Amino acid sequence: MIQLDNLSIRSGAFALSGVSLSIAEGAYAVLMGGTGQGKTTILEAICGLRTVTSGRVLLCGSDVTRHKPADRGVGYVPQDLGLFPMMTVRGHLEFALRVRRSPPAVIRERVGELARLLGIEKLLERHVRHLSGGEAQRVALGRALSFRPRILLLDEPLNALDEVTRDRLCELLRLIQKQSGLTTLHITHSRSEARQVADQLLVLSGGRLAEQPLLDLDHSPAVPEEAPRSPPVERRTYASRSPGG
Repeated sequence: MIQLDNLSIRSGAFALSGVSLSIAEGAYAVLMGGTGQGKTTILEAICGLRTVTSGRVLLCGSDVTRHKPADRGVGYVPQDLGLFPMMTVRGHLEFALRVRRSPPAVIRERVGELARLLGIEKLLERHVRHLSGGEAQRVALGRALSFRPRILLLDEPLNALDEVTRDRLCELLRLIQKQSGLTTLHITHSRSEARQVADQLLVLSGGRLAEQPLLDLDHSPAVPEEAPRSPPVERRTYASRSPGG
């Protein structure tokens, strides 16, 4: 369960205030809105990468507003994926488990399980700089899921992928969410993507966050028109600010 209670966030001249939402346990919510509205800021506040000036962040019923990112039980896939360019696929799937000092046998079992689920068994020894866009997305998702988080946050995870790859990954995301019962919040600009995965539609417009019926995807002026697929975002080196570690 994800709850934001009258949240206020400020970063330089940009500010959001009075942001509240509630996503039920095990639900798949999609967050939409125009560019620059603050969607990523909300995700970063939930996972602890953005300081909250007032209000509360509650995850699974616990107030985590002042908790460190690694203590929130949140898996996060940023828009640029944040993969280590010199690390193998296996290394990425092991990373959060090693940070948490999981036993080697547990790590091996979990890596094998994720590789089968994500269809990347043959890629485990490959460095991520040699992956396709769709393969890199699967690795980033596997890293976020590796430590069995309670919450999954996805920031435009399918941006810049071709339609066929995007549809396949939508199916995979929905399958994983249903099997694991993860509470998921997914940012997208794509109405078709939202239709494939969402149980709940949230729209951020003019600084106000509101839930809307899924039927409004095609009719609400606050839901952005389908945008052209963006060029790939440059993948940055994994930074210590990510909650996945």
